[in-house]
Amino acid sequence: MQRKLEEILGYHFKDPVLCEHALTHGSRQSKRADYQRLEFLGDRVLSLVIAEDLFSRFSTEQEGPLAARLSLLVRGETCALVGQRLGLEEFIIVGTTEKKKGVQRIASVVGDVVEAIIGAIYLDGGLEAARGFILSCWADMLAKTPADLKDAKTFVQEWALARALPLPQYEVTDRTGLEHAPVFTISLKVGPYENSIGTGASKQAAEMAAAGAFIVREALR
Repeated sequence: MQRKLEEILGYHFKDPVLCEHALTHGSRQSKRADYQRLEFLGDRVLSLVIAEDLFSRFSTEQEGPLAARLSLLVRGETCALVGQRLGLEEFIIVGTTEKKKGVQRIASVVGDVVEAIIGAIYLDGGLEAARGFILSCWADMLAKTPADLKDAKTFVQEWALARALPLPQYEVTDRTGLEHAPVFTISLKVGPYENSIGTGASKQAAEMAAAGAFIVREALR
């Protein structure tokens, strides 16, 4: 499994334990560490690499526009998109009950794992290795305008209004999990289009996932 993952990532870990930690959700409750500490580190490495690239790429832009681009490129939704493109759901290690509920497919979890992997690559191979991974995965998004990088809910709403469609309607269709660790399922209705479904650890995250699913299915961007 790790060899297959390394082929997808384009990086070979000298310390395979780092890779395992980056993939392990807290629900696993194993002797191995989960991904939270690596996620913390990876988030900072990601911000540095993206900020540096934007600084060089858009040499005439002032701080405000650069900050707007950075915020859109390092947010959880963007990290989740990267993870979904890589198919990381297949490799995330979760507890038995959580696996049955599909926790490994929740967008926020996938996004957290992407940041953890960045942290693991940084510790294992240094900044240049992490930079190579980030710039490869973010390549198409780095060239986009801030408008094209808008969050999924905003994008879907503006898309619907531009076509004189009713405002998108989000409905909670299910809530599972423990009280302190809920999983929400949201159904999104946009005019005459088929409903799209999203799940998340909060209603907001689930709504964002549903909007993202609608965008992907209808190939809107």
